[in-house]
Amino acid sequence: MEYAAVRDHMVTSLEHDTKDVVHDPAVADAMRTVPRHEFVEDGGHRAYADREFEHRGTRVLAPSTAARLVEALQPEPGSDTLVVGVGVGYTAALLAEIIGAQHVHAVDIDRRLVYDARGTLADAGYGDVLVDCANGADGLPAYAPYDRILVEAAAVRPPRALRAQLADGGRLVYPEGTQRQRLVAVENDEQRDYGDIEFAPLLVEGEQASAPVRNRTVREDRERAAKVNERRHGWEQDWIDWDAR
Repeated sequence: MEYAAVRDHMVTSLEHDTKDVVHDPAVADAMRTVPRHEFVEDGGHRAYADREFEHRGTRVLAPSTAARLVEALQPEPGSDTLVVGVGVGYTAALLAEIIGAQHVHAVDIDRRLVYDARGTLADAGYGDVLVDCANGADGLPAYAPYDRILVEAAAVRPPRALRAQLADGGRLVYPEGTQRQRLVAVENDEQRDYGDIEFAPLLVEGEQASAPVRNRTVREDRERAAKVNERRHGWEQDWIDWDAR
């Protein structure tokens, strides 16, 4: 199936029409090149509609949202970049087209998403993008410093570790706020506002969908319930066999 014409129509609508979110020719070229249908489950032509999708509890960003993030980041060829909250990897693929896949590093706290993003990026031709499983607030210090850092999750302020991993003169883009969020870019201690946006908050360890249930917690819940019932008096204790629960 040929998708080039569909991608071109998608980008044209984002450049003009009612969206007007793509202004950088490099971003437009990247969006015309990246096979977005590879990043949307059962993609096909519907992947090129300006709408978001869902995958394993995370958002597959609408093309207009991904474009706003990349434009705010102002990537340049060869600039080492960290993507926090890589999700399915579509934004990372756009960056790979602009700066080179070997310069794109990404993390996600959900291990299942990391495996999916690695596979999808490789299938789409961006296998050199490095995707690791890590707490986004900690960044990826092994490859720091970064010329650009993009956070695809909301925070009241950028985590200290991310600021420390930003190169001198580097640029950090993230959704700022909780209930009402603004897309902001921080560079040389100056902040620029790119308008309203809406993202889920930056997760910490244990909040991700793939977080394992700790056996200790299950046991503690059972023991706590048994202790509460042991304090009771009367008939209700005669028919509860706590050793079997």
